[in-house]
Amino acid sequence: MKVVVLGAGLVGGPMAIDLAKTKNFEISIVDKNENALDRIHEKFFISKTVCDLSKAENVKNIVKDFDIVVNAVPGFMGFSTLKSIIESKKNVIDIAFFPENLFELDDLAKQNNVIAISDIGVAPGMSNVLIGYVDNILDVTETAKIYVGGLPKIREWPYEYKAVFSPIDVIEEYTRPARYVENGVEIVRPALSDPELLNFSGIGTLEAFNSDGLRSLAKTINAKNMIEKTLRYKGHIDKMAVLRETGFFNKEPIEINGTMISPLEFTSKILFPKWKLNEGEEDITVMKVIVQGIKNGQKLSYEYNLFDTYDKKTKTHSMARTTGYTATTAVRMLAEGLYTRVGVSAPEFIGKNHKCVDFLLNGLKERGVIYKETIVRTPL
Repeated sequence: MKVVVLGAGLVGGPMAIDLAKTKNFEISIVDKNENALDRIHEKFFISKTVCDLSKAENVKNIVKDFDIVVNAVPGFMGFSTLKSIIESKKNVIDIAFFPENLFELDDLAKQNNVIAISDIGVAPGMSNVLIGYVDNILDVTETAKIYVGGLPKIREWPYEYKAVFSPIDVIEEYTRPARYVENGVEIVRPALSDPELLNFSGIGTLEAFNSDGLRSLAKTINAKNMIEKTLRYKGHIDKMAVLRETGFFNKEPIEINGTMISPLEFTSKILFPKWKLNEGEEDITVMKVIVQGIKNGQKLSYEYNLFDTYDKKTKTHSMARTTGYTATTAVRMLAEGLYTRVGVSAPEFIGKNHKCVDFLLNGLKERGVIYKETIVRTPL
């Protein structure tokens, strides 16, 4: 089976390498950045192509000879890239995390008989899968909460933060209004609002803030209360709020000495060197998913905890592992014919198929990404 990964960033590269270890898979990877492609060692037998994927005709020309496509381009071009893949009648696993509504492409996917699984990373991704899984078990789902963050293992002043993906995409977490569900009503609050302090074993106290991470869950899961919060080291909220309120994250260009410059683009250029996770630099991924409801007259609370670290043996960052390996396991799931729903699927749809959930959890466990489940039952 021929599989192509579109995007050779710090997640795309490890995905291609992981897929290349699968028997009977022929793997290719595409990016316009030759340096990114060169990081992938020749020993993995991965075909590498230099191409500008921002152009629809290039995407269609690239994917035409493949069975499954993995969309790992930056978020700002993710929707258009996914649209081109679907128009090419190719099944696709998508982790571009674009801001547009993924279901806008559902009819197009159905018309082209395409299976498209979008947002299938860690969060959104496995967080959705687990919520969908528990929602399918419970008679009534009352509450779903997600706390998630990717962090550097070593805290360095001033930001104590590092990213494995585009800084512009990270900044979206600080600027895009956060949607959550409270008492059955969708609420919109500013990002970075309603801070909480939570303690995590092996890390200590982290701060959580509202971010727009529910995405499709806000429409697909019938729970009275749902929220997603991003985790950072203490003090990060205030720093990002100051930058945002001062205008450093604004997209509209301003004039500086006769030149029009977008503050957001300028800020991302300044922040990227400080936020960049360098090769060999260790990171951690932390996630807690809590789903509560009623089953057979009992109150049930399901809790899933993930704590993952940089893999020194393979030199793979944790966020690349937790995001990328979810997607590569989903590729194998498609290849084995376990998931067959035509159209655009949000990850929570997979949760309804318990065989698929087991397949994902087992595939991740084989790669050292382990979700620990705790179930508490109490009488009504």
